[in-house]
Amino acid sequence: MKKTYKAYAKINLHLDVTGRRPDGYHSVATILQSIGLHDTVTVETTSGSGIEITGNLPHVPMDHRNIAWKACEAFGVTGGLRVTLENRIPSQAGLGGGSADAAAVLTALRDMLRPDMPEEELRAIGARVGADVPFCLRGGCCLAQGIGEVLTPLPCLPGDYEIEVLKPVEGVNTARAYAALDRIEIRRPQTAQAIEYARQGGWEHLLPLCENVFEQVIHPPGLARYRRGRLQAGALLARMTGSGSAVYSIWRAGTMPAGLKPPMACEGAFVCRATKAGVEKI
Repeated sequence: MKKTYKAYAKINLHLDVTGRRPDGYHSVATILQSIGLHDTVTVETTSGSGIEITGNLPHVPMDHRNIAWKACEAFGVTGGLRVTLENRIPSQAGLGGGSADAAAVLTALRDMLRPDMPEEELRAIGARVGADVPFCLRGGCCLAQGIGEVLTPLPCLPGDYEIEVLKPVEGVNTARAYAALDRIEIRRPQTAQAIEYARQGGWEHLLPLCENVFEQVIHPPGLARYRRGRLQAGALLARMTGSGSAVYSIWRAGTMPAGLKPPMACEGAFVCRATKAGVEKI
């Protein structure tokens, strides 16, 4: 049996880190949106006794360290499976590429082995794999709270907005980013108001209000120039996503000027739109 899925990236429209929990994890209040940038994940049964992971990125481990492997184990599968990853989503970017791959693997295993499994049970398994995996299973637009696993659906960013995504060459280690936040007094964004606008689908009010508190401690080269330049050119929002290092801007469709140059060295540049799915069968 063989199944193939698109595994969609995410951006954080608004990201507030609201505290550090006794277990060492951080609580967040973030508005997440799935976007059309995606990996392709193929899962197939084999006659072998183990799990086999293959992919197109030489720097990504293809063993038990890979989150796709962890997704198999969390589902209870320890052998007879091959996962093939065609990665387009940059790593160490804040775009949720690993979580998206894990969500696609879990979806495939559910579809192949337990097609009657409720979505809530699948998302609970996903939460054991990674904080962003439950959202990547659900997709669309959600308010994520707790460590990211408590999801409240929100209206999806409409298709008449375009999203530019740039991935600087320099990546960001998420654990180090949270540690840096722990060392400062965070300037609190207007999270309650942002959530209210998001619930109303009030995009023209929401987007100018959105912030990412990681920008207070993470400064990818060119971030300030990127934000300033894109906003001056007519973008409604220009921010870093997650703990970085990827940056994005949101535009009314047809208003993004041609020939925009990145103000930093980049390993990837993409233009896409929002998607209502986190995982989609091909």
